[in-house]
Amino acid sequence: MGIFSAILGNAGTVSQDDLQKDYGQLLIDGEQIELGFKLIRDVFIFTNKRLILVDKQGLTGSKVEYKSVTYKNISRFSIETAGTFDLEAELKIWVSSEQLPSIKKQFNKSVNVYDVHKVLATHVLK
Repeated sequence: MGIFSAILGNAGTVSQDDLQKDYGQLLIDGEQIELGFKLIRDVFIFTNKRLILVDKQGLTGSKVEYKSVTYKNISRFSIETAGTFDLEAELKIWVSSEQLPSIKKQFNKSVNVYDVHKVLATHVLK
């Protein structure tokens, strides 16, 4: 992920090995990382069981919030693809019966948003 994309707040893909090394202690038995992205300091991880949002807070990033959203609590989601001159695509996720999306993330063009859509659809539509 380029520094320009990071400054703009766009997420780029992170390898499963790096995610496993850094966040493997969050996983339960039988849980596997399927896809993950980094947005400056924050990370979001799609596993076979849930979506994990890692929010590093403060100037040093030493305070960290780990938020888990089970797929069964996701009521809907949308992905807006990047246009010809756009630098990013956008993911929106609504949890339970909320009126506004509780999760919004921007992806840079290095991310195949159709992979994100497929992971979400696979788990949410079960």
